[in-house]
Amino acid sequence: MCRHLAYVGPPVALGELLLRPAHSLEHQSWAPDTQVSGVVNADGFGVGWYADGDPVPARYRRAGPIWGDLGFRDLARVVRTRALLAAVRGATLPGADKEAAAAPFAADRWLFSHNGAVPGWPGSLAPVAATLPAAELLALEARTDSALVWALVLHRLRAGDAPDRALADTVREVAEAAPGARLNLLLTDGQVVAATTWGDSLCFSAAPGRTVVASEPYDDDPGWTAVPDRTVLLASRTDVSLTPLKEPSP
Repeated sequence: MCRHLAYVGPPVALGELLLRPAHSLEHQSWAPDTQVSGVVNADGFGVGWYADGDPVPARYRRAGPIWGDLGFRDLARVVRTRALLAAVRGATLPGADKEAAAAPFAADRWLFSHNGAVPGWPGSLAPVAATLPAAELLALEARTDSALVWALVLHRLRAGDAPDRALADTVREVAEAAPGARLNLLLTDGQVVAATTWGDSLCFSAAPGRTVVASEPYDDDPGWTAVPDRTVLLASRTDVSLTPLKEPSP
């Protein structure tokens, strides 16, 4: 299980979103309000962000808990960005690949995170994994359910799918192979944010020129809106749309 957050909007310091709020992502890593499985997210964390004029995001990831990384506090105080994706990790299985298993995963202009777990991993997804080209399987960054889910999403993105469709089709494919999977996915290219709810919480806060999508609110502002389960979200700096996700066919 994880907690994650994505932002698009005016320039903001990383710490203003991830550390400073009363119920920040850092606070959620040990005291989440809405997590349905597990409590402490101490198995790594990461943040990816975009610099003006560069479509390829930078990342900072570590294998330990976010609260124990004093260097990140300095980084978060001075780095400003118009878009980011961050996550704190509670591992489905312990000991897998250290910081390589920490979200956000990245490729091309994309950042990705998975909040949830796939039951029966890895056997339950063996038939799904077999649909990917061998080169893509060999390029997996980590031996985790999240890394494989990311490979499935990325394969669709590179085939030309829109981000919301890539997430929705991946969720249905994985849920059919592994009933009971929790698949809250989060994706950004620095311009739009796509997300799914499938077994866990998600919300968004939209104001003129900026949108935040998160596992749970980081403050008490009444502007947060809960996203219903079985939904795909697509957001920009100015718009948020919600579309129901259909269950896979029996």
